[in-house]
Amino acid sequence: MRTIVAFMAEEMQDAADRALEAALDATGARDPREFYRVRLRELRSADPAGYERAVAYYRDELIPAVAAGAPPLDAWTEYGRFLAEATSPGRTVSIDESGRAHGYAGPDPTRLLLHLPDEKGARALLVGLPPELSPAQRATYDVLVAGKHRA
Repeated sequence: MRTIVAFMAEEMQDAADRALEAALDATGARDPREFYRVRLRELRSADPAGYERAVAYYRDELIPAVAAGAPPLDAWTEYGRFLAEATSPGRTVSIDESGRAHGYAGPDPTRLLLHLPDEKGARALLVGLPPELSPAQRATYDVLVAGKHRA
């Protein structure tokens, strides 16, 4: 029985990976997995219970949804929001090409997506990157995420 379950989980993971790779190729979007892995490592050391919830979300919600045909980039963006909220409560905003912040209204591959923690002085957490940052988006990223205050 365990072998069948493991095989089914592996097949589902493979299907979800193929769907994400196809979406990345078709759209030119950036692969979010790298910066989500960083967030997971941070969460693992800071909040083991939060880390376990994030792993459960990945295993029980994200992968099955993408394998079943949910839009992969949208599902991964929502996972990124889940990770950010698990790391630090706050709100997600989208930054358009002019640098204006908007309330989060769903995944948008042209916008920089940031989670702004409620904690005063905390840096913004990256949720999503467009294929190429505009100068205004780059400046926003540099200040709010990287903490750079000089050009």
